[in-house]
Amino acid sequence: MHGLTLFASAAIPLLAVAECPDYSDYSKVVHEPLSSGKYKLAYQRPSEDCRTFKSQGVEDTLTRFESIIKDPDLYRLFQNAYPNSLDTAVKWKGVAADNGEEELTFLITGDINAMWLRDSSNQMQSYLPLLNASSDPNSLASLYRGVINLQARYLLTSPYCNSFQPPVESNIPPAENPSASNDVVVPAYNNQSVFECKYELDSLAAFLEVSTNYYNATGDVEFFGKFHWVEAIEAVLKVAQEMTTPTYGEDGRVLESPYKFNRDTDRATETFANDGIGNPVANGTGLIRSGFRPSDDSTIYQFYIPANMMFSAYLKSASEIMGNINSDKSASLATQMSDLSSSIQEAIETQATVNHLKYGKVYAFEIDGFGSQNIMDDANIPSLLSAPFNTYPVNEETYANTRELVLGASNPYFMRGPVINAVGGPHQGPGMAWPMASIVRILTTDDDDEIKGQLKQIVSSTAGLGLVHESINSFNETDWTRQWFSWANGLFGQMILDLEDRKPDILSTSFQ
Repeated sequence: MHGLTLFASAAIPLLAVAECPDYSDYSKVVHEPLSSGKYKLAYQRPSEDCRTFKSQGVEDTLTRFESIIKDPDLYRLFQNAYPNSLDTAVKWKGVAADNGEEELTFLITGDINAMWLRDSSNQMQSYLPLLNASSDPNSLASLYRGVINLQARYLLTSPYCNSFQPPVESNIPPAENPSASNDVVVPAYNNQSVFECKYELDSLAAFLEVSTNYYNATGDVEFFGKFHWVEAIEAVLKVAQEMTTPTYGEDGRVLESPYKFNRDTDRATETFANDGIGNPVANGTGLIRSGFRPSDDSTIYQFYIPANMMFSAYLKSASEIMGNINSDKSASLATQMSDLSSSIQEAIETQATVNHLKYGKVYAFEIDGFGSQNIMDDANIPSLLSAPFNTYPVNEETYANTRELVLGASNPYFMRGPVINAVGGPHQGPGMAWPMASIVRILTTDDDDEIKGQLKQIVSSTAGLGLVHESINSFNETDWTRQWFSWANGLFGQMILDLEDRKPDILSTSFQ
């Protein structure tokens, strides 16, 4: 990519800047050879010398699937999409200035030169099926450790924020964010280290997720006691506790909100109501507030249920890591994490379900504790649709009812049309369906016909570019947003590997 300098360990060869095109531009152009199927999808991987991280395990997987995936267009999409984060988004990899053993990975989201807690965790999750224990700096395990360590640093610096600037060790200058230049945020932050400071509960959950994934795949508990992971967990728990604060005290007095956000904007979803404190929330729900959704759009009612689900689920699994660390405070922290996980789950099941006239008992998308509920779903993960994928132990009947609701016209953000039928959201607005939601739909169903139908729509709606877009006009495949969206591309690859395990025969299907 143009402007890319890698200050990596020996894992990655340094590149001459002039040799590599900007992938933002490169990925908008059709490159040959085209796939041999009817959709003639472009080959969009950068040249080998311009790939930002190389994993032999990923390359071997791509080679192996060439004989497993029978449809040439589906294979081309997998070939382009699965390695996308490694090919294009490892902006820098190195070590901390004050500790040469502390690996750091600056993993950008794609076409935005910043690292989101949520995106980077999910980008790494794409490679979870290939992750194993390794001390090799060329390994996926090293990449994971670097992401976890850098996220821990970010959380100790600005735990309410969602996206961050390059670490100082990288010598990469901070990226400008014109949208955030006049933001007024409490707690205050430094834009030399923070790219944007939208408080999203799922960002905290994402740190727990990437930690859990690494631990479960490697068993490397020693790593979590070495650097700043325990302190970062304490920061996460502190924010979670603070964001149970209701709007009003017992005497009716307006309480000081731990988090405030004001932005000068003409988009309602880009700022927070009531001069930055959000719409009122009640006391005693047992839920945790979230200022923004994983789409980076503001919540209407601050008890955002998908994030509470995800946070509860990964608090539980991360508590097991904490319980196995040999330190004075790990046992008490593990108990605190496990107890909070259980109490949030109970709150969800008792406070966040609604008896819908058509579908019966469903999960609400957002509530305020006063009785107001938002009944919808959004494409971004965590969503209601993704709850099982995020390892939340759903009530099967309630989830089935919710799934039926959100995958049809009763969801105001379910987009329908001849090109693609999928959940969207206010981030790109009505009419724009998100392939990410189609992928999640596949990951959360056992219905072969449903899976094949969604695969067909994903493969046929890339406008020939052979990449998974952020969103697509459900009536016009040439009207799309963000072709360089590494998270969605990696998730597509992860889904293909999941199908090999669950439904291998589907990968022999023709989508011509």
